[in-house]
Amino acid sequence: MNNPIRVVSLVGPTASGKTKISVALAKHFDGEIISADSMQIYQGMTVATAKPDKAEQGGIPHHLMDFLPPDKTYSVAMFVQDAKRCIEEISGRGKLPFIVGGTGLYVDSLLNNIRFSDEVRDEDYSRRLREQLQSEGVEPLLALLCQVDPVSAQRLSAEKNPKRIIRALEFYHTTGKTITEQIEESRSVPSPYQPVKLGITFTDREKLYERINRRVDLMLEQGLLEEAEKVISSPLSYTSVMAIGYKELAPYFRQEAPLETCIEKLKRETRRYAKRQLTWFRRDQEINWLYADQYDSFEELYQAAVSIIDKGLVYG
Repeated sequence: MNNPIRVVSLVGPTASGKTKISVALAKHFDGEIISADSMQIYQGMTVATAKPDKAEQGGIPHHLMDFLPPDKTYSVAMFVQDAKRCIEEISGRGKLPFIVGGTGLYVDSLLNNIRFSDEVRDEDYSRRLREQLQSEGVEPLLALLCQVDPVSAQRLSAEKNPKRIIRALEFYHTTGKTITEQIEESRSVPSPYQPVKLGITFTDREKLYERINRRVDLMLEQGLLEEAEKVISSPLSYTSVMAIGYKELAPYFRQEAPLETCIEKLKRETRRYAKRQLTWFRRDQEINWLYADQYDSFEELYQAAVSIIDKGLVYG
């Protein structure tokens, strides 16, 4: 493809420090940020999703954040469509688009130019699968997916993400085609992007987990309980209800478990989520990894990232 659009992607697990460094990099390279976080899109879900406030955004325009009511469903196909529009607009202004977030499926689908057929949904079928999930757990659904789409089943077996397993089953049910087939067909069309890919994490996994634990404590100080009580009592879509930070606290509001127990579960589930994110991102050999605990200061980490982007933009 002639003249592919230059973009930078910055990924990594939750609490790795993506927000701070992405803002600094966007300032340096005259860029704008497109959020690739499947939960930061929702209005009113601020504390639990670690949505950056105006001060943290540092004057850098942030796109695809805080724009959708939580009772609305959002999909990867919708993200790809919206993000493509944002990239074209940002690039058209002579700015450098930064795709920043921890939802690997969003980032990969965008940068690999995965094209989705018209969104066909069967809410009744999806609801039945969610009810089966509640009563039987994820394994029967994974076994069902293995029968119709073994490649997707193998890909999803490690993370056991119920939302993606259900969506893969629904896709096959409504189209007669597997998501694997759809992805392979769409890859015949070259990507319009020339990305420089960065990832940020820690060599010492325990340091990342300590950051996650501290983040949860900070969220509680920032009003997570009040936000969770409000969100839980509101109408939620089957995508927004998956957000970590609310369902873990629900037993406390129902007086079924002490607060301390719910907080520990929230920390544990967030750590597990970070592990699943890393498993996903590790499959991409094009990501240039930055290990925050190998640098003596944020400035050193930032300069290393600048160097990688500079080289990627010149030689990519």
